[in-house]
Amino acid sequence: MSRPVPRLFIIRHGETEWSLNGRHTGRTDIPLTPRGREIIKSHAKAITSDRQMIDPKNLAFVFVSPRQRAHETFHLLFSHLSNPPPHTVTEEVREWDYGDYEGITSAEIFKTRSDWDIFRDGCPGGESPEEMTNRVDRVIAKVHEIHRQFKEEGIGARDVLIVAHSHFTRAVIARWLKAPLVLGSHFNVEAAGVALLSYNHNSLNEPCLNGLNLYAF
Repeated sequence: MSRPVPRLFIIRHGETEWSLNGRHTGRTDIPLTPRGREIIKSHAKAITSDRQMIDPKNLAFVFVSPRQRAHETFHLLFSHLSNPPPHTVTEEVREWDYGDYEGITSAEIFKTRSDWDIFRDGCPGGESPEEMTNRVDRVIAKVHEIHRQFKEEGIGARDVLIVAHSHFTRAVIARWLKAPLVLGSHFNVEAAGVALLSYNHNSLNEPCLNGLNLYAF
């Protein structure tokens, strides 16, 4: 039996005060802004409804970061439904741990490290690129297995959703494409934007990027 190609959707949380002013927000637990909430609510029905891009009945699994900005984004996305899909809150999809750079901007970091690149250098007191790669690879392995079970055995459904963060999403895209983590420096992920990852030629051996920053503007 031919089954549709599986998909992974990753949604970055909505706007926060720190995302507006460029401060690195890892473990700090801050809420969405009122504008951030309204943007998500205005797009929700077009994103997460029957026969729309993310159809709840097609979701096999949902991972949500424990930070309130991500959890609130998840609930707002499905607020128009009487029964939002089951989801798992897990540190596996948290934002990059910025360590000593938590709460400061790239411009401030560049004053002392003019060539700093998080995907190459990591963060002192936080996660290294190797640690981030390992964490992201574990998540991707879980997604691949969910996809394999659906495609090859007809178990579950075709789609996986992750509600998370900017640097996490950029890291996942790089590793999904079987590239070094540093490729993530070439992607921009907007607040409340949807990334779509899937497979070329209906083959689980050919992961690809289908869309980025969908519904972000």
